[in-house]
Amino acid sequence: MKKMDKNTLFKKLNKAALDARKASRILAAKSSKEKDALLTDMADALLYDKGRILAANARDLKNARKNGLTGAFLERLSLNDMRIDEMALSLREIAKLDDPVGKVTHSWMRPNGLVISKVRVPIGVILIIYESRPNVTSDCIGLCLKSGNAVILRGGSDAIRSNTAIYSVLENVLLSRGLPKGVVTLVTTTDRKAVDVLLSLDEHIDLVMPRGGESLIREVRDKSKIPVIKHYKGVCHVYVDDTADFAMAQRIILNAKVQRPSVCNAVETLLVHEKIAKDFLPTMIEALADAGCEIRADAATRKIVGGLKAAAEEDWYSEYLDLILSVKVVGGVDAAIEHINHYGSNHSDTIVTQDQARADKFLQQVDSACVYVNASTRFTDGYQFGFGAEIGISTDKLHARGPMGLEELTTYKYVIRGNGQIREG
Repeated sequence: MKKMDKNTLFKKLNKAALDARKASRILAAKSSKEKDALLTDMADALLYDKGRILAANARDLKNARKNGLTGAFLERLSLNDMRIDEMALSLREIAKLDDPVGKVTHSWMRPNGLVISKVRVPIGVILIIYESRPNVTSDCIGLCLKSGNAVILRGGSDAIRSNTAIYSVLENVLLSRGLPKGVVTLVTTTDRKAVDVLLSLDEHIDLVMPRGGESLIREVRDKSKIPVIKHYKGVCHVYVDDTADFAMAQRIILNAKVQRPSVCNAVETLLVHEKIAKDFLPTMIEALADAGCEIRADAATRKIVGGLKAAAEEDWYSEYLDLILSVKVVGGVDAAIEHINHYGSNHSDTIVTQDQARADKFLQQVDSACVYVNASTRFTDGYQFGFGAEIGISTDKLHARGPMGLEELTTYKYVIRGNGQIREG
């Protein structure tokens, strides 16, 4: 879609949203068997057209390098054989999951004989606004299809070729099986006014999920007339208690920081109990440095390990998305909880400890979507949680929190069955 005046853009996008609304009603009536067969065919199609998708991604990467984008951005943008295999596997895993649509979560009979049931139903039309990661295109299509929702996708301009290739492959499967075009829509214009228009279409679109940097998410929140599920950033923490197994703690920290630092569930701040700081930090920081990680440390840490950069106040709030880690010595689990609840982003935080009471306190008092004991924050992921994939990770409290899978893409309605009852009085 080429750039156009705002009135023409509104007409085109409004029609696309209206088509999505109509298509959502057709999709909502499809059986689980029909949806699962579509997902399996879509997985096959991704693998069959892998070369086409990789060629499109190569053009996006070339353009991104030409524009001087960061290494972290390039990492998120990149596709390879393994990542496309993972996209296909996610679609197959989604197909294997129980379908939440039509599930009766609770049912009861009133004294007058009315039978009331609470039944899960699709939300309707979901808008995804996202940046750089092309696998989001496939994951969101798969999850929305299975949960009976039509989806409108608006990816970033830097991934436009990759997103279009993936979308085309999957759309061809849907159209060949007789589903209407509006079930899945990719907005291909790179005109930023398109986002403003889409966020005004509350008559046809039910929910917005922005996926990207903090500035994008705040922009969507500020402009949207449609309910928004969001997380601004992932300031994730590891707290190492004085009872922790050092070897376990080091494995967890290295995995959480180094394995894939450019994602929102990577750890950004390490908190260490003051009783073990002198014994634990030198070896830990050496291992991080060997992995290419820059340390920004508080005064207590810098007294133990020399030559480290001092952490500024803004570092404790920072989502680096890079090989940078803030490190602080704290007085204990209470101080760690206080730090996390003050500076964190309600995303994912973990305690490494052998003390069950402290673990329980951490789990109860840290106000985050995902709270761990003795495990890496990198598990905050729809696939890792057994959801097949995720449409996003919510740090909101309504209506969903954490990785959003199939159930989070449904709402409910009450179904009431009677035999002639009328209300009296």
